[in-house]
Amino acid sequence: MTADPPSPVSPVAAAGPILEPGRNCWRVERADRLAVIVDAEEYFLHAKAALRRARRSVYLTAWDFDARIRLTPQSHRVQRPDRLGRLLNWLATTRPDLRIHVLKWDYAEVFDLARWSRPFLLRNGLTHRRLQYRLDGDHPTGACHHQKLLVIDDSLAFCGGLDLTANRWDTRAHRGQDRRRRQPDGTPYDPFHDVMMAVDGDAARALGELFRGRWLRATGENLEPPALPILVPPPRRFAHRRFLRRASPEPRVVADPWPPALVPLARGTRVGISRTDPGGGDRREAREVEALFLDAIARARRIIYLESQYFASTAVARALAARLAEADGPEVVVINPVRSPSWLENAVMLGARASRLRDLRAADRHGRFALYCPRADDGTPITVHSKVMVVDDRLLRIGSANLNNRSMGLDSECDLAWEANPEDPAEAEFGRAIAHSRDDLIAEHLGVVPERVAWETRRRGSLIAAIEALRRPEGRRLEPLADGESEGAGRAVADTGLFDPGLFDPERPVGAVELLRGVLPSRVPRRHHWVILALGLLALLLALAPDHAEGWDATDPTMVGLAWLWRAAILSLHRAEGWAWGLLVDYGGWLAAALALVLLARAAVRRAGMNKGSDPP
Repeated sequence: MTADPPSPVSPVAAAGPILEPGRNCWRVERADRLAVIVDAEEYFLHAKAALRRARRSVYLTAWDFDARIRLTPQSHRVQRPDRLGRLLNWLATTRPDLRIHVLKWDYAEVFDLARWSRPFLLRNGLTHRRLQYRLDGDHPTGACHHQKLLVIDDSLAFCGGLDLTANRWDTRAHRGQDRRRRQPDGTPYDPFHDVMMAVDGDAARALGELFRGRWLRATGENLEPPALPILVPPPRRFAHRRFLRRASPEPRVVADPWPPALVPLARGTRVGISRTDPGGGDRREAREVEALFLDAIARARRIIYLESQYFASTAVARALAARLAEADGPEVVVINPVRSPSWLENAVMLGARASRLRDLRAADRHGRFALYCPRADDGTPITVHSKVMVVDDRLLRIGSANLNNRSMGLDSECDLAWEANPEDPAEAEFGRAIAHSRDDLIAEHLGVVPERVAWETRRRGSLIAAIEALRRPEGRRLEPLADGESEGAGRAVADTGLFDPGLFDPERPVGAVELLRGVLPSRVPRRHHWVILALGLLALLLALAPDHAEGWDATDPTMVGLAWLWRAAILSLHRAEGWAWGLLVDYGGWLAAALALVLLARAAVRRAGMNKGSDPP
């Protein structure tokens, strides 16, 4: 079953709240505390503190997961265990009432082969029985599980763009050269920017319910919610006085996993939860992420601020173009990375971005649109991985959904949206906090303080004018993007026409037959069957190549999507027999699937060869 596309906001609805359960969000729940966490140094620190305070349940779902990463590499006096896998196993071992469940997208398991990490499923035999690792394969062909959630005791939840994996940790300074910013094998990577939101109360319980539903679909196992409230004895400051309390029963307090160092941005507010779910079987698809984008754009009055890894969504670009064409529409500021980590993304996603930019600039008759790319102090491009939307001083949205077509209807996504009612004086403080969050993000990119951004915006009456006044030619800065075209190997691949953005960035699930036809171009002579087959399989694997595979060198045109697999195959010859056998056991399913794909493709090519002289299907 499929959901109808979201309809435009009616004039009557325009006077009410933007968040509407059943239309652009799954539910609206109360959060007793809400916080915005910028960049992985702070998120990893708070996540570690929250994990150590867990008592009943830990739910972690991600696009990727790397148990080898350190959570606090900035600290010289580390509270151990600090590596993620060891911390989770220590928690399961030392907390008899704690159950930990980790769910990862199944295709991301091949990353472990490339980086010589212990295979994901093999961890279940090497860790405590109360720590369960599972792979999520409940998605259509070509789709991925993209939600990034950490839920603790159904009392605290983190949601946003950050996975607990390699290539993510960085400070808010985003220095071009930082020795701490390295992969577990010591390889450095570029500065990395991302954002998370933390909520507690009913909002956290709803996200726990969302995880349990996803776990059930992926594993068939029904998880019971943790019992609440959780009572624990208070911490003792003076251990030598314990004997004085033996005669009397100890008081009990409700366990609070909220990290002590995490300062709430707001208290007692309501948060909307929006999803993308392609559906399947009797499950209806959810396109709340797309609906919220369109509704928020339609309701904006002054400023639309966006941060995203991509800028390729057709629906969002059309909605923005309609507002830019208005005489008194809002300003639109978009923050994007200069380039993507892989040349295939440069060919597909940056080509789509260039097309969206041409359309928007054609509609921008009043000069209210700007797209900027951040650079570090030494000019190194900063990888923007955040997924943020701020509308006026009314709506703050943080989640996993990118501004591309896949996030609107193909991949599984989860966004949190915090709305302040502009007509309610009691929520004026919430509006100021939302505006401050936007100014804080812009100030980070410009290398100034948030108050400077707010003052310039008020003085000039324009966010774009304020950014232009604060931009510097050197050092930490934002640079306007000219046309958004891809470069180097990415441009060369794009010119071949082999990679259709509509095929690799679809708005809805694409069938396996359609995907195979798309990667077997008709311009290749049909008589070269094995050439066609090789090109098809190569294109399919490249389309699913990881964004941040370790050892990937985006500047080297020889490092294509299969280079890491070739390297792994060569190195495996030098490994012990036992390790090789373990890989065969864990990846036998992948090899069988690849062989089946080869046989199916070969049969399709032969069938096409029997119809010479006719048009290809």
